[in-house]
Amino acid sequence: MAGSSHGHTPAAWTGVIISFIGFCVAGVFMVAANPAGFWAGIAVTLVGALVGLAMKMAGLGMPKESPEYAAARARAGEAQLGH
Repeated sequence: MAGSSHGHTPAAWTGVIISFIGFCVAGVFMVAANPAGFWAGIAVTLVGALVGLAMKMAGLGMPKESPEYAAARARAGEAQLGH
């Protein structure tokens, strides 16, 4: 897994940070018994997911792995194991 950069992209970081802020807002308002604030926090959480998706579509996320790359990665892994 050390060679993997899963999630280390601007799209992933931005989406998670925005969603985390929304989660914290929703949690505070849930404890404060304020339904409007709670749902606002849930909305911010969903906005984080949409922002991350939009950034990924704009090219700031991980590119999809091609079949050739997947096969080469599998062969390299087998070579390291000595098979």
